[in-house]
Amino acid sequence: MTQLDPRQARTRYLILLALRWLPSGMLLPVLTLLPLERGLTLSELGLAAAAQGLVVFLLELPTGGISDALGRRPVMVAAGLISLGGLALIYTADSFVVFALAFAVQGVYRALDSGPLEAWYVDTVQATEPDANLSEGLSRGGTVAGIAIGGGALLAGGLVAIGPIGSVESLALPVLVAAVFRLVSVLATMRLLVEPGRSTSWRASLTAAREVPGVITGSLRLLRGSRILQALVCIELCWGLGAIAYESLTPIRMAEVLDDADRAGAIMGPVAAAAWLASAGGAALAPIISRWIGVAATAATTRLAQAVFIATMTLFAGPAGLIVAFLACYLADGASSPMHMTLLHKEVTGAHRTTIVSLSSMVFQPASAIGMLLLTNVAESASVATAMVVGAVVVALAVPLYLPAYRAERRAEPAGDVEGPPAGSVA
Repeated sequence: MTQLDPRQARTRYLILLALRWLPSGMLLPVLTLLPLERGLTLSELGLAAAAQGLVVFLLELPTGGISDALGRRPVMVAAGLISLGGLALIYTADSFVVFALAFAVQGVYRALDSGPLEAWYVDTVQATEPDANLSEGLSRGGTVAGIAIGGGALLAGGLVAIGPIGSVESLALPVLVAAVFRLVSVLATMRLLVEPGRSTSWRASLTAAREVPGVITGSLRLLRGSRILQALVCIELCWGLGAIAYESLTPIRMAEVLDDADRAGAIMGPVAAAAWLASAGGAALAPIISRWIGVAATAATTRLAQAVFIATMTLFAGPAGLIVAFLACYLADGASSPMHMTLLHKEVTGAHRTTIVSLSSMVFQPASAIGMLLLTNVAESASVATAMVVGAVVVALAVPLYLPAYRAERRAEPAGDVEGPPAGSVA
């Protein structure tokens, strides 16, 4: 196979990235509403959805080793096929057990799909230009991913609005169409993603498997030696738990406000699309703010603003106010996330960067699973609004944890070390 030049690699990377995120965006407006429409309680939904986060937590580092050993292409193809199985289960599920299995299968997909496409792009570019500037391609990737997610959510809302079609329910129609796009993504991966000279021997696979415990141990050792990293990982815990309040409970809150799940699903499509655009706007504003007050202060301030906007979503009896607060929440999240990742990357060297980022993701996933269990149970026993306030409080608790990074940043100021990420960076 011919080695791709950087421009060819970037074009294929962006195409595959768009096809990867479009189906995910289509699930955003309906993935919490469909199980409820088919008879699950809120607590059952939380328990079923928690399976995804727990599976990702268990498999994230092992699947990374598999990707390094076997190659990005076979892992991505396998991930896409597994996702198709998960979507088929979601489409047909009519009980708690089947929905839990569907979320678990999607968790396997998420673990396998976490990182190989970006790693392939970096590997391919550096194979021909070792000193190439990767920021432009990766920044464009963030833009494409946001547009694909927003476009998918918008398409899902339109499908819900025109459904049902025949025996296909309105809320199930986006799941069916997402499966079609996932199949296109698998076929495109097989066609576009090439890896010249990649070894796929089982000996390499076994070697990688033996190295996984050492990778985990090394990451924990590095974490134990840094107060700043410890604080940043604890922030991931709070963030993962509290994120459920706006990511998963907003469609339910909208259905509650409108007293109509189908109408809520149709509205949440374009609203979710707009939210991703707001997030992109926040990411663009963050470097500007950080030049005035610093990276850590920007991360903390915008995270606090996000908590306030989550709580604000509980105050409105109509959809308009809820939508405005939801968009503001994503604006704040878009600003805080790249600042948080900038602080994380400052604390690690290239030798440990991937493992620490993976460890951070591993912390976020079980926190989200716990948040799903906790907040859906609060929503069922008290109210959705109460659950969202609890989520807001947890997010706010993360703000003081930025103090170690803030103090280190203040000490480094005379050396001119304080700076934000480049414009267009994506967490």
